[in-house]
Amino acid sequence: MLQGKSVLVTGASSGIGAAVARELALHGTNLVLAARRRERLDALAAELGARTRVVVAEVDVTRDGSVEEAVAASERAFGGLDVAIANAGFAVTGRADHLVLDDYRRQLETNVFGVLRTIYAALPALKRARGQLAIMGSVSGHVPGPGLSPYSMSKFAVRALAEALHDELAQEDIGVGVTLLSPGFVVSEIGRVDNQGRSHEVDGSRVPRWLRMPTDEAARQIVAAIETRKREAVITAHGRFGVFVYRHAPWLLHAALRLSARRRRAKIG
Repeated sequence: MLQGKSVLVTGASSGIGAAVARELALHGTNLVLAARRRERLDALAAELGARTRVVVAEVDVTRDGSVEEAVAASERAFGGLDVAIANAGFAVTGRADHLVLDDYRRQLETNVFGVLRTIYAALPALKRARGQLAIMGSVSGHVPGPGLSPYSMSKFAVRALAEALHDELAQEDIGVGVTLLSPGFVVSEIGRVDNQGRSHEVDGSRVPRWLRMPTDEAARQIVAAIETRKREAVITAHGRFGVFVYRHAPWLLHAALRLSARRRRAKIG
């Protein structure tokens, strides 16, 4: 049961993070909303404040010491921290020969080292509570795709980290659960964020909207996985199918990707 638990959500200002916060509020959790955009956090806190207790922390996961401020806010307001959701992230896209090393550094700084900063900041409190760590991965951490090498690389690393931590932190003297969350295509704002991490009004994602799971449904599945302390939850049916095919018949997925690329080139030509 999550009711009455104190939960930190990084990247809570929009997209999946905000939707997860709304779902957690329905479960009666105390919330620490953390992100860079303070005005969005304040608006979400005002929305959820009538339903549950909420504190806001302006946090940048690429900055050492920043996430510690959010954990301290939870301890002051709620007396501790039970669950930390390392959700903050974005996607650097493009062909490798069109990118530079700094693009990869920027991607790993947020998606990998940002997760590590969240873990190190939250772990002492989670150990005391014998609580839970939830790490936001992606189907791209199972199935790499063309034009997504920085993002896939970061999510493969996060998946390996979660797998290792699950067994390390499950030891009896620690007792912290670890859940890896691997969404497929979900309605979010990730397509509005460019390779420098700047937000835009226009969604640059090429994924058709009919293929994207509604954000609130993804949030329900994510919170259910956290509540039951699952080792991993792949969110969306197409995501589970893609992971299964890539694991057992990768040649089939590669063939489908090549066919799709040829069709796109034919349309352009």
